Amino acid sequence: MATHDPDLRKELDATLQTRKELGPEYESELLESFLEKLDANVDRRVRRQLAEQQIQVARGTLPPRSAGPGREFWERFGVAAFSLVLAIPLSTVAAVNTGLPGLLVSWAGIVGVNAVHGVVRWPALRARTDRRDGARN
Repeated sequence: MATHDPDLRKELDATLQTRKELGPEYESELLESFLEKLDANVDRRVRRQLAEQQIQVARGTLPPRSAGPGREFWERFGVAAFSLVLAIPLSTVAAVNTGLPGLLVSWAGIVGVNAVHGVVRWPALRARTDRRDGARN
């Protein structure tokens, strides 16, 4: 844990002490109880951190994640990588069942998905670049 929560530390110590007193037959119940408290603590921290980030985005001091500079690249890369991973079994099934015509159709579909994704995403990139260039002038 990067930051130590004193309350959580006390709960752990109390759980361990109770386990010593009650014995191993209550270990699972004690562990479940502690894990529920740990889960609630993590949920509370995550909610607080998300609220802080939303406030920063609203104030303009933190850009939204969706506007990150490399997001478009990684999205395109992910679609391309995923389609290539799917291309292996699709090619195999198409070639075994229908031969060369099926293989060509499956690869046309793979190329088509990537082409459509590229065409759909590029106008957004050009519009964002144009807005940035216009803001500098």
